[in-house]
Amino acid sequence: MTAGLDRAVELLDRALGYTRVVLSDVTDHQLDHPTPCERWSLDDLLRHLEDALDAFTEAAGGAVEVGRPGPASARVGVLQEKACALLAAWSRTAPAEVAVGDRDLPSPVLVATAALEITVHGWDVGQATGLRSRVPEELACALLPVAGRVVDRADRGVRFAHPRPAAADAPYDARLLAFLGRHLTGPPGRVRTNRDTGPGLAS
Repeated sequence: MTAGLDRAVELLDRALGYTRVVLSDVTDHQLDHPTPCERWSLDDLLRHLEDALDAFTEAAGGAVEVGRPGPASARVGVLQEKACALLAAWSRTAPAEVAVGDRDLPSPVLVATAALEITVHGWDVGQATGLRSRVPEELACALLPVAGRVVDRADRGVRFAHPRPAAADAPYDARLLAFLGRHLTGPPGRVRTNRDTGPGLAS
């Protein structure tokens, strides 16, 4: 792999590690909970996350079959397996570019985009379950310039809400989430610190 792709895969590994901890708290009775994604329940978000993991894995030349949703515990297991497959696919020899529709996207950009999407949806899951685990500062710091490159005006109101104000000296996670249009306040829940994020999904 190239140095750029190596760095993107390492970022992806950290994103998966953060999201793994958040997913471990999902239970069946939470599946109808609302999420920061407008009009999406937690059940909808988990389905989307499965599809995203499949798509990013297929981009590396692999394919993962999506099965019928089952109980939350089983679905979290499926997500963990798909995350392992995603990381493994990009840890092997990978293409320099990936055809996405009618354009070619450099692989490091695509993998960094995967890390961004997985991290933000991991945060969304935490809001829905009440865990409210913060995005680790180092991960948020690395993802902030990625968000600036891959989220453009056409994405606003479609994939992301309009950015919200954040102080220039705000923590990186607050700045990242505000840029992506997320509300940083929500119902009270358990809060974990960055050191509680634990190992990655592939460990």
